[in-house]
Amino acid sequence: MPSGTALLVIDMQNATVAMAHRAAGTVAAIAALSERARAAGVPVVTVRQGDEGMVPGSEGWQVVAELAPREGETVVDKTTPDGFLHTGLDATLKALGVTEVIVTGFATEICVDTTARQALSRGYDLLVVADGHTTSVRTEADAGDLVPADRSIAQYNAIYRTIGWPGRSIRVRAAADVDFVAPSPGARGVMPA
Repeated sequence: MPSGTALLVIDMQNATVAMAHRAAGTVAAIAALSERARAAGVPVVTVRQGDEGMVPGSEGWQVVAELAPREGETVVDKTTPDGFLHTGLDATLKALGVTEVIVTGFATEICVDTTARQALSRGYDLLVVADGHTTSVRTEADAGDLVPADRSIAQYNAIYRTIGWPGRSIRVRAAADVDFVAPSPGARGVMPA
C-alpha cells in the first residue's frame, strides 16, 4: 500500500473559534495549509464536535467559513475529545491509504492532543502543525488554574518534539514549512524534513 498523508482539521467550529486564542492567525494558517494540501492531492478531513454546547445543526456547531469542507471531502462527527472514538475516522484514513496524519485544530490540550496520541496508538505517523492548533483565551478567573495560552501551545509543541513512540515518526512544523509533494500515481505524501 502506498504511503499517504491526510490533513486533519479538528473542531474549528464557530463556537470554539469564538473563544480561541489567536483565532484569526490559526484559522489563516490552517486555511493556507488546506489549500496547499488540496493542490497536492492530499485529503483534508474535517473532524467536528457535537454535544450539548455545540448542538448539531446550530450556528455554533458549523465549521468556520474559511475552513468549511469542500464538496466531496470527508467530515467526521464526534462526541468526545478523541476523533477516533466511536467514529469512522480510522476506517476513512485506512480506506485512503493514509499512514501519516497532519494535526491542526482546537483545543490544544484536549481534542488536538487526544486525537494526535490516538493516531500514534493506531499506527499513524504524526505531524503537528505548531501554529495550526490553539486553545481557549485565558481569563482572569483562569489565571490560577491554567497556564497562559501561548505557554500551553508552546508546551505541547515541545512535548511532540521530544516524545518517543516506538515505530512512529513524530514531527512538529510551522504551517509554512509543511511541504506537500505532488503525488505520484496512487501515492500521497509530505516531503520529509
